[in-house]
Amino acid sequence: MKLVTFQKGSRISCGILTDKGIIDIKSFKGISNPPATVLDILNRGAGFLEKLKKLVQKATRFIPVNSVKLLAPIPRPPKVLALAGNYSEHIKEASIKRGFKLGLSDSARHNTVPRPFLMPQTVIIGTGEIAWPAFSENIDYEIELAVVIGRPIKCVSPRQARGAIAGYTIANDISARTVTFKQGRNPRPWDEFYDWLNGKWADGFLPTGPYLLTADEVDDPQALDMELKVNGRIRQKANTSAMIYPVEDIVSFLSHLMTLEPGDIIATGTPAGVAVATGEFLQPGDFIECSIEKLGTLANTLGPRPKRFYTPLKQP
Repeated sequence: MKLVTFQKGSRISCGILTDKGIIDIKSFKGISNPPATVLDILNRGAGFLEKLKKLVQKATRFIPVNSVKLLAPIPRPPKVLALAGNYSEHIKEASIKRGFKLGLSDSARHNTVPRPFLMPQTVIIGTGEIAWPAFSENIDYEIELAVVIGRPIKCVSPRQARGAIAGYTIANDISARTVTFKQGRNPRPWDEFYDWLNGKWADGFLPTGPYLLTADEVDDPQALDMELKVNGRIRQKANTSAMIYPVEDIVSFLSHLMTLEPGDIIATGTPAGVAVATGEFLQPGDFIECSIEKLGTLANTLGPRPKRFYTPLKQP
């Protein structure tokens, strides 16, 4: 089942995407006290998801997909987490071509652990334009499989983790590879790390969508083809089988660090082919298409370059 958040005119609603169009859950007569958002749906549990599946078979009214704007399936998730360095070839390209010291052991999954980081809710957008932030001149892309949590979990095993996953969607982890506030700054330990981390936090820097596919329709999340194009040219092409840490291990690890809740989004890392390794950074107006098997295509355009950049050490 494909869950969507969509906007038609000034109205925002949640629905089920089908071959015939979108079923508007908020106005469907078969549900008393209908959920207002996809997050509401997840909070009602697995039983309610089963009820929605039956709804699809009874629906007679559908909204044409081309008459709405698809927003992020969960526009304001409780938490947004992501992984750094979860594909070996991406670690190699960043280390060899750009000198990043990400590190890669001979058997990473067996003698290291995932490297997660948090992002603010405001990074989330759906389809449409990505705003170019005023603190970076070099903007990059990163296609990622995103996991959405379906029930509260704490300290679960990898086997238990799979049962807590509500579904999957596409994420594009847009990254500011340089920061303008570095100009004139005295060097300090960890500055480069924080520059990298700050480069993940800009508004709209994690487009997600176009829909949330429920977990029952993904037999194996470690066997999905993924591809990213910029202006029609393939930049990234891989399969989720190349992850160092598979989905279940990631969810289990994170559940030992914090309680995971319904609607939490976890971006699971990107494969090789990013712009920081080639120097082909995104340009204003570039059209970016992220496609993952079964999950559709997430399309975004990079907005105009800022007329003035943020340089706090040079401010009057």
